[in-house]
Amino acid sequence: MEPILDVQGLQKTYGGRGSRTDALRGLDLRVFPGEFVGIMGPSGSGKTTLLNCVSTIDAPTAGRITVEGADLTALRGKALSKFRRERLGFIFQDCNLLDTLTGLENIALALTIGGADPRQVERRARQAAGLLGVEGVLDKFPYQMSGGEQQRVAAARAMVTRPALILADEPTGALDSKSTGLLLEQLEKLNREEGATILLVTHDAFTASWCRRILFLRDGELYRELDRRGMDRRSFFREILSVVSELGGDGSDVL
Repeated sequence: MEPILDVQGLQKTYGGRGSRTDALRGLDLRVFPGEFVGIMGPSGSGKTTLLNCVSTIDAPTAGRITVEGADLTALRGKALSKFRRERLGFIFQDCNLLDTLTGLENIALALTIGGADPRQVERRARQAAGLLGVEGVLDKFPYQMSGGEQQRVAAARAMVTRPALILADEPTGALDSKSTGLLLEQLEKLNREEGATILLVTHDAFTASWCRRILFLRDGELYRELDRRGMDRRSFFREILSVVSELGGDGSDVL
């Protein structure tokens, strides 16, 4: 099976002489179709830099990033924008919904910008909302929704274009424990039932325990990998906490 995401020898250096910072140091990783992969590591480990490079927000200093066989480091201009719009989905800590649009309109916006058939836009937006359990807020504006509802609308927006890869950057960071659980349940369902491929960056062991595989970074390099395999989530959570402890953290929340 070919990987959806293939990262080879990824390097990212900030600054110059006298103030050089190597955020990523020759990192290699692969994510395969239908995987739900978490990226963890202490502050400064390179996890956000990795996500920024994969999402094309930032350009690597060296190395190669391919998504569905397309070399992102070789794409430029309109070709890169088109690929980002059509093949990558984004969920941020701040949901970034447009205040003047309803939930349905926020989800549909990605399709409209991409030039989807207008006859299909509403149907597909409602279908995405159903997968994320937010059918009840489609007529509401963001200020009328809870934080968890806003984030699930944002998740529906991320997947409505049927991207190859969904990139989630600390998606539960601004949510309370109940909203966190609801969002993670829906993401796990999206992965399990729809085969969505998700790469999620988090500092939180509880959030990471919903993933199927965790990659731990330290000092810009791969430090450790955990595979959930047949473990229940509670056992996986304990394994994650053990590695987080090695890295010098506390895992944030408890199960």
